[in-house]
Amino acid sequence: MLNTAPRPARARWLTLASQYGVLLTLILLIVFGALRYTGFLSEYNFSTFLRYNSMFGLISLGMCFVIITGGIDLSVGSVVAMSSVVAALLSPFGVVVAVLGAVASGALIGVINGLIITRLNIQPFITTLATLLGARGLALLLANNQGGVGVDTGNAPFIWLGQGDALGLPVPGLIMIVAFIIGGLALRATPFGRHALAIGGGEDASKLMGLNVSRIKLGVYVLSGALAGLAGLILASQLGAGQPTEGLGWELSAIASVVVGGTLLTGGVGSVWSTLVGAMLLGLIFNILNFENGKGIISLSSYWQSVIRGGFLLLVVMLQSRAGRREKP
Repeated sequence: MLNTAPRPARARWLTLASQYGVLLTLILLIVFGALRYTGFLSEYNFSTFLRYNSMFGLISLGMCFVIITGGIDLSVGSVVAMSSVVAALLSPFGVVVAVLGAVASGALIGVINGLIITRLNIQPFITTLATLLGARGLALLLANNQGGVGVDTGNAPFIWLGQGDALGLPVPGLIMIVAFIIGGLALRATPFGRHALAIGGGEDASKLMGLNVSRIKLGVYVLSGALAGLAGLILASQLGAGQPTEGLGWELSAIASVVVGGTLLTGGVGSVWSTLVGAMLLGLIFNILNFENGKGIISLSSYWQSVIRGGFLLLVVMLQSRAGRREKP
């Protein structure tokens, strides 16, 4: 019976160190923010933080499954933008139609990615770079090259998905939490998750063991696209409009969240819950920067977010690469 792909001892150590190190860093930053900033632990800040970062959490979850198989999905940011426009256009037809349309449009891009990668043997980087451009262009076409597409403001359930609260939490945050619970169970307790880990650990060996590699790889790209579509739905609901120009660089945020959480870019090793911690850590850093700007001591523009994401990504990839070289005989 297959459980997971064989994992080198150093890779396991690196994953554990990343997981607990990132969690400890997250806790320390929360303590720092609580001591330094008035209102940091307020209900408003918590709600706003969770509501906004839920979208990054969702696309990071999909990216986690893709990277675990040894792939990459650069199209998620554009898919979020495209799906937000689809959701806005379908909002007059009811919340169910809008939800299904947004998620299905994202999943369709995932199907295209998966089929090209598995049937035509095109590298995931090239494939998803092409669909990144295609989805962005489609978003602008659907929006008639406008900066935004307004949603039906009379559709209260649709607006509630992005702006409402339930059980004392923002609805987008609840959606993200449920998605991660399902994702965590899927990764560790289902054949789909175990086979995804095995494929990332060794695709040729997985084929020899009789695993349907193409089907699993197609599945992770469809999952990534569907979750990006769900994030696009939340984006349109939060802002009251589909945003064809939004989502630029979001794929880098998702990749950074996944690798900061300890998932190896080479595949075969990963954790859904550590990905969530990684996404929240990056979001918290930007939240703290906003509070610091408010104190007037420093003034950092939003462009520093890209610098921080890039720095985190580079640091973790360097650590993973160093550990991999040491593992080789």
